[in-house]
Amino acid sequence: MVAAINEKGGVGKTSITANLAGQVAATGRRTLAIDLNRQGNLSRDFGIRRTPQDDQGAALRSAIVEGTALQVAADVRPNLDVAVGGSKLEDLTLTITMLLTRGDFHEAYLKLAAAIAPIAHEYQLIVIDCPPESPVLDNLALAAARWVMIPTKSDDGSLDGMELVAQRFQQMRQINPTMQLLGAVLFATGTNAKAIHGKVRKSVADLFGGEDKSPLFQQHIRHAERVAVDCREMGMLVHELKDFAEQQPNYWTAKRSGLNPRPMSAALDGLATDYLNLAKELLMVIAQSEQRGAQA
Repeated sequence: MVAAINEKGGVGKTSITANLAGQVAATGRRTLAIDLNRQGNLSRDFGIRRTPQDDQGAALRSAIVEGTALQVAADVRPNLDVAVGGSKLEDLTLTITMLLTRGDFHEAYLKLAAAIAPIAHEYQLIVIDCPPESPVLDNLALAAARWVMIPTKSDDGSLDGMELVAQRFQQMRQINPTMQLLGAVLFATGTNAKAIHGKVRKSVADLFGGEDKSPLFQQHIRHAERVAVDCREMGMLVHELKDFAEQQPNYWTAKRSGLNPRPMSAALDGLATDYLNLAKELLMVIAQSEQRGAQA
């Protein structure tokens, strides 16, 4: 189970969660994406916003607060289910905080883990999209996660958000001692910005105790705002939009035929490759870490 977390908003947590889940599911691995955000943007990325599968987080809230079985939006893609977020999660922070005021720290923060546990065996990968600036909900995710991935941009605000995650990471290991850091993922960056990438790598190492313990993923996600807009408008993941574009007639041929084709960004192919390579690297890093753990 992987928590995608950064206290700063707008650093790519939802986009990375959705596209990683989609890429891994496409390999035939059963995958679950969990949306802890009351904005519910995962449902938009998967194209199920305002459909019968979009319960705005009601099932997820019920499972966490009332201990009911977690009901998911099934088969959003082949091999991919989603625990939908949204407005019904609005009072979740208050509910957990009330438990904390009674001193029930372990019970409170392990509620998400307890909700996932009965169905966890059905999946080969579970990814949690964590909300920004929501310490209580982030702690729920960290208490449940086996692995932590930190999407980040290279600006100081994003790195400050990563520093808050580092502090929370150490605190929550008292409740979840098996949790480990997979690393940080640079999002919306230039493909050749080597100096910037080096700066972020050093920041990650400084925050988490050395580069050997806190790697920066080799694969970064390039800046491609137009692709992100097209994907959300069309309810497609990046690799799906790429496949769709490849099946369309040439833009100028279509125009001459009287059609009104949608021009696609030149960055589409490259971005699809970024996500594919990140998914491969994620699975490889997890496998290597598990192997080291088995040998210890």
